[in-house]
Amino acid sequence: MKRRDLLTGAVAGGLLAACSGGESSSGGGPAHTGKKVRWRLASSFPRTLDTIYGAAEVMADRVREMSGGNFDIKCYPAGELVPGLEVLDAVQQGTVPIGQSASYYYIGKNPALAFDTCVPFGMTARQQSAWLLEGGGLELVNELYADFGVRAIPGGNTGVQMGGWFVPEVNAVDDLKGLKMRIPGMGGRVMEALGVSTQTIAGGEIYAALERGAIDATDWVGPYDDEKLGFHKVAKNYYYPGWWEPGPSLSFFVNQKEWDALPAEYQAILQTACHEGGLAMQTRYDAKNPAAMQRLLAGGVTTRAFSPEILAAAKEASEQMLAEGAAADAGYKKIYESFKAFRDASNAWSALAERAYHDFAYKA
Repeated sequence: MKRRDLLTGAVAGGLLAACSGGESSSGGGPAHTGKKVRWRLASSFPRTLDTIYGAAEVMADRVREMSGGNFDIKCYPAGELVPGLEVLDAVQQGTVPIGQSASYYYIGKNPALAFDTCVPFGMTARQQSAWLLEGGGLELVNELYADFGVRAIPGGNTGVQMGGWFVPEVNAVDDLKGLKMRIPGMGGRVMEALGVSTQTIAGGEIYAALERGAIDATDWVGPYDDEKLGFHKVAKNYYYPGWWEPGPSLSFFVNQKEWDALPAEYQAILQTACHEGGLAMQTRYDAKNPAAMQRLLAGGVTTRAFSPEILAAAKEASEQMLAEGAAADAGYKKIYESFKAFRDASNAWSALAERAYHDFAYKA
């Protein structure tokens, strides 16, 4: 039996037994509701990205398999049902029952939503997942989503990102002034503080903006996705690290009323499938980024590190913004204090063991 099939049987059987109270009244095993549920999912991402968008397809496949086809979710890429940056609105309004997106696209609604994805100089993928799932972070961010009639389920992480594609070189803070860049979330606000004119553009629309000169630079994720999107064809300076996205977490947004209407076993199936979709996202990036980077370098791309001057200025601006957000809003402060305490403790532990290993092994 394949590991995938074994996992399907074990997880589905265990979840259905737990959520339906064990065996059916006839004693013949876990009870299925048999209820037919048909959902549409709106994603913020294009179909071509088998990493991010692909996580939604993995999730939907697993939901279908574990429910015996009774719970079916059909996925739609950005623009087919709703624009890529309006997914949260669509779920809130009930246009679709579920969406796949990144919370930091919506910080105009509530700045604290950024914490569900990431903030500059925040946590790595493992740290972010640990805070959300074990450190109380998910409960805190879902208090925010409750204002929109939505609940969030973690749906994957890209891992630390590259700093993006720049047409000109940027060696100092002064080089950033007047630059036009696509960059969302709090990272965009930090860049604005450093003199950059920022825009939030959906993934499928970035290349055209970069090609026609509407923007001078863009971030996205890393080598595999960036190569697919073709940024290297119009910008050759590939900067690192992505200090504004050291471990960005993606989410599945679920309309609360639709969630409440689901049988308990379908709720359990959906959460488990979201977890597997998220795992597929990060493992695909980790598996595919190295070869993509080799191809980009062979094609004439130049990698450049952000200067210590830029990093220091960005960190100072970021910390100031976080402090101002906490001072201005009690809900923001509650999340920030939880986030900061977890990050600081995790960084201290990682610096002890992991950094020592990385410093040696990555140079060996």
